[in-house]
Amino acid sequence: ERATAPQLRGFTRAKKKKTMTSKPKKVGLSVGELIVKAVAASKERNGLSVAALKKALAAGGYDVDKNKARVKTAIKSLVAKGTLVQTKGTRTSGSFKMNKATEKNCCK
Repeated sequence: ERATAPQLRGFTRAKKKKTMTSKPKKVGLSVGELIVKAVAASKERNGLSVAALKKALAAGGYDVDKNKARVKTAIKSLVAKGTLVQTKGTRTSGSFKMNKATEKNCCK
């Protein structure tokens, strides 16, 4: 039996260190902020429906088809925080309007 040279000498190969590179921060508003702006801009009495909200986001240049899940989670979190109030429907379907308490502080 013949052993290889590194095994005889007790050497191990040094691993290359991975350098951590951070991704550049995206410029612009987050999805949640875009949703809040769209709902605040609408003058509908019963709020803005999800379909109308997606149209407003698409008109603003946001790719809704590619980011459906992000839009849903943003709506859920805004309702949980109390920024938006759901007037119709359940979960992320139906209509949403601004909470009166946060509306005053939000968009001045």
